[in-house]
Amino acid sequence: MTPKLGANFQSGKTTFTVWSPLAKSLEVVINHKDTYPLSVDDFGYWTSPEIDVVQPGDRYQYRIDGGSPRPDPASLSQPDGVHGSSEVIDLQATEWADSSWQGIALRDMIIYELHVGTFTSSGTFEAIIDKLDYLKDLGINTIELMPIAQFPGTRNWGYDGVYPYAAQYSYGGAEGVQKLVNACHQQGIAVLLDVVYNHLGPEGNYLSEFGPYFTAKHQTPWGLAINFDDAYCDGVRHYFRQNALMWLRDFRIDGLRLDAIHAIKDAGANHFLAELSQAKAALSEKTERNYVLIGECDLNDHRYISPQKIGGYGLDGQWIDEFHHALHTELTGENDGYYADFSEFSHLVKAYEKTYVYDGIYSPYRKRTFGNSAESRPYSQFVVFSQNHDQVGNRMLGDRLTETLPFPALKLAAGAVLVSPYVPMLFMGEEYGETQPFQYFVSHTDPDLVEAVRQGRKREFEYFQKEGAEVPDPQLEETFKNSKLSWNWSVLESQLLFKYYQALIKLRKELPAWQDDSRSALEVQIIEPSIILLSRQHTVDESVAPTLIVLNFSRNLALFALPMSRDETYEKIFDSEDTAWGGEAQQADLMMASDTKSQLLPYNLVIYQRKDEM
Repeated sequence: MTPKLGANFQSGKTTFTVWSPLAKSLEVVINHKDTYPLSVDDFGYWTSPEIDVVQPGDRYQYRIDGGSPRPDPASLSQPDGVHGSSEVIDLQATEWADSSWQGIALRDMIIYELHVGTFTSSGTFEAIIDKLDYLKDLGINTIELMPIAQFPGTRNWGYDGVYPYAAQYSYGGAEGVQKLVNACHQQGIAVLLDVVYNHLGPEGNYLSEFGPYFTAKHQTPWGLAINFDDAYCDGVRHYFRQNALMWLRDFRIDGLRLDAIHAIKDAGANHFLAELSQAKAALSEKTERNYVLIGECDLNDHRYISPQKIGGYGLDGQWIDEFHHALHTELTGENDGYYADFSEFSHLVKAYEKTYVYDGIYSPYRKRTFGNSAESRPYSQFVVFSQNHDQVGNRMLGDRLTETLPFPALKLAAGAVLVSPYVPMLFMGEEYGETQPFQYFVSHTDPDLVEAVRQGRKREFEYFQKEGAEVPDPQLEETFKNSKLSWNWSVLESQLLFKYYQALIKLRKELPAWQDDSRSALEVQIIEPSIILLSRQHTVDESVAPTLIVLNFSRNLALFALPMSRDETYEKIFDSEDTAWGGEAQQADLMMASDTKSQLLPYNLVIYQRKDEM
């Protein structure tokens, strides 16, 4: 049985455990003065005796082979930053009020992605609690936190974290996370956490001093790969597996979004992701709660989300960037870089129907055949979006769609996601048309690293730089402040857009025909050069009235006719151009089989439901 890592406080006593298989000696230093030696087992786990004088709030570090004291790789708290001492805390002190909570199935989630530091003016976990009534009123039932693992300074996207077990102290630390999750569950809101198991940030990263956490066997965009399949990898796998279970078990997080899983290099017989899926399932059975694992993957490979019994890794879901790319290209006309692969209207049609656009066909951007088919997997395993932290923040200026699209097109972008058979995700602020950018920001203390980041961003956007525009300096506090939500509702369109999101989310939850996530429940057609028709029906319950969804991506008026039999009548139940959200509402309320075509306004979305005889 593998031991529990870190400082474990229980029944008034503390035990310290750290993995360091190559160390000759190891001791824990308490409050910079008292020293206790640790003993080692055959697998490189060093453990202290129970120490009754060490209590929550005490600080500690490890000294390996008489060297300089270092923070705990499994630290739960870093009050003095990534280079300071670790803090003993009691994870069991929280009084939970969610005993009846069982979680939300992925297929039922309406996800809202947010960055803790920029979502509110104070940028803390507890400040999010004050916004839960707002999110619930919008229709959100799941929030997804960008990474919170302790990073250098107080400003960071979170992907430079170096202490995966420690919640960022400036956000409110472990106690703040538990309070937030507690409050969310009482409001019926699930919490997902973005975790990074493919690399760690450079500053404050002392893992290599403790053991072979990295391997030259594989390379990643961030350098040496984390050691999931080389010598001593058992200890590394345990470190990350235990971290995932900690968030689910001790913080009662409902699921994890796993960053860039294609960069988790593991050639072993039991891939780490499969092992993690197994551990999650065992915990779910024990706690009787539903947990989800969602992978971000740059490979169109259904293996990651297929059941293990047929050779898959067993993840519950996957982000789908290709849906975003096809939608973004169609709405904005941008076709630079990877958008070049999505320049045809048929790509968006295929993204709706087949999920993977590149499913074994040639990719001009990659210059190779790419992907496989996703058609064996239900639509509800895929998360889609019109904006997210990557697709906004990795633009040179971090500009949102509000800077590019007219108001009707903003509504169409939202509708295109929310009427899809996929799991929808919103990016914070899009629901009211936030105009503040979301830019890339850091607060490193190493001057050489700061300059390297600056130059890296400039090189990245050499191709995209506009005349007279400069890449925002990631290190400047101003860049971070520019990225905070304004919560500015002074423009009427913001109020109308919120009501539009609210109504469409409500419709998504309530329409019976939309509760069937099977592939056979959706039919996709191009009925005019710029118009997509989605036919959604319930394949099990024939009494459920089917719906027809018309999406006009033209910048001009368009004409259309619904393909239906002579004895059918369809009633309009939703219109993006309704006057309730600033539209002109010119579409017919009833559609019957006829040779006469009806008119669609530019960027118009209309939903019809079959009107059955009483």
